[in-house]
Amino acid sequence: MRSISWVVVAGLALAASGCSEYDVILKKQTEMDARLEQLVQGSAAANKRLAELSGEVKDLQSRVKAQTVELDELKTVAPQLKDLKSSVETLSPKSNEPPPAATARIEVVNSDAVPPDTDAGPQEAYMKAFGLFSSNRYNEAIDAFDAFIRNHPTHEYAGNAQYWIGECHYTQRNYPLALEAFEKVVSGYPKGNKVPDAMLKAGFTLISMNESARAKATLKALVEKYPKSPAAAKARERLGRF
Repeated sequence: MRSISWVVVAGLALAASGCSEYDVILKKQTEMDARLEQLVQGSAAANKRLAELSGEVKDLQSRVKAQTVELDELKTVAPQLKDLKSSVETLSPKSNEPPPAATARIEVVNSDAVPPDTDAGPQEAYMKAFGLFSSNRYNEAIDAFDAFIRNHPTHEYAGNAQYWIGECHYTQRNYPLALEAFEKVVSGYPKGNKVPDAMLKAGFTLISMNESARAKATLKALVEKYPKSPAAAKARERLGRF
């Protein structure tokens, strides 16, 4: 009997160790996904700024070209103006009175209003929230992502923000709230690029909640709907271990 008891205990220990190692792997994958998205968002912001600078350069080139044409025209008219001035001076009577003071003229240069950068605010808010997540300040990140969704509900990053709310809860082992957040990504942003990842993490969350049947159904639905996605590959691997 003692030998059997020791076998049972050893088996339970190995199982617990396996779960712990799997949690560590999931954590590392999440960190890698977060860093990758941060790089992608930073690259998108840089490309956007580069496009803006390119537009400004083209605008400056157009202005310089226009001013060059005006200067050439002035050079053509200048001799005529000089002759006209000489003729006026010849015809005008001499006077000792001082010339009237020149009226000051205020000339507005480039009076067109600069259009506001409507994407700078949302982009900055999203990256700030993402920075909080990357710094493991999960509660603050949840608040920041939630505020982003409220202020910019139709923005292209709204679905991503909802996904990272789920990751914040999942990392803190608050599985019911994590599952709710991941399901909101699928239902609220069905065309978003985070839907496959949200379905995958919803499956993992259900596994952590000991709801194996629902977890299997969620992972199988992911494989069927997005068979070529990286998330589907992870789902297949996990389904093979049930």
